[in-house]
Amino acid sequence: MSVHGLFVTGTDTGVGKTIVACALVRALLARRATVTVMKPIASGALRMPAGLRNEDALDLMAASRTLAAYADVNPYCFEPPISPHIAAEASKITIDIDLIVEHYRRLTATADWIVVEGAGGWLAPISDHESMEDLAVALGLPALLVVGLKLGCLNHARLTRESIAARGVGFAGWVASAVDPEMRAVAENLGTLERLLGEPALAVVPHAPAAVRSLVLEDALARLMQRLIST
Repeated sequence: MSVHGLFVTGTDTGVGKTIVACALVRALLARRATVTVMKPIASGALRMPAGLRNEDALDLMAASRTLAAYADVNPYCFEPPISPHIAAEASKITIDIDLIVEHYRRLTATADWIVVEGAGGWLAPISDHESMEDLAVALGLPALLVVGLKLGCLNHARLTRESIAARGVGFAGWVASAVDPEMRAVAENLGTLERLLGEPALAVVPHAPAAVRSLVLEDALARLMQRLIST
């Protein structure tokens, strides 16, 4: 079965990856696609009766209405909200990309699409020798970049884009996320980002309630879906 998918990454943590990923999932479901989701590695979780649960992973599962096991969606879940490689070391756990790929294959066995959300930024370490980019390469998915609009985003976006290209990972496009309502010269920064990243943003997500942001994203990401299907 041929499966389409995206690896949602960001210029930093807290830039809105989950909002973008969930909006994409809803856009896919609206077009009657069979969608599954994955948050392979997550730091920052609550202890629940069934075990540790990460909010981003739960949001993805709710958006997709998946019946998949939580352990498949989020194989590595750590309680403290710290870098995954530090959390893993403290827990005496080695994050195994091959194991993540096994869960990924199980999830995609009955789906048309999969949306995978990374943790932190593109180069966030997951061990002493590997980072999120290594996971994206192993999964073979194109990257959708969420750029947090704040001071420093031009540098972060360009470095991330160049790193994605250097690893031979496909670039699905980018979404601008207004994380700093006080940011100045937004239009000028968006123009510079368009030049640096080689294409206009798929969407510019306002600093607004989640429902408003979701509507803006779903329309743009529906167009992205059509573009990916045709390639």
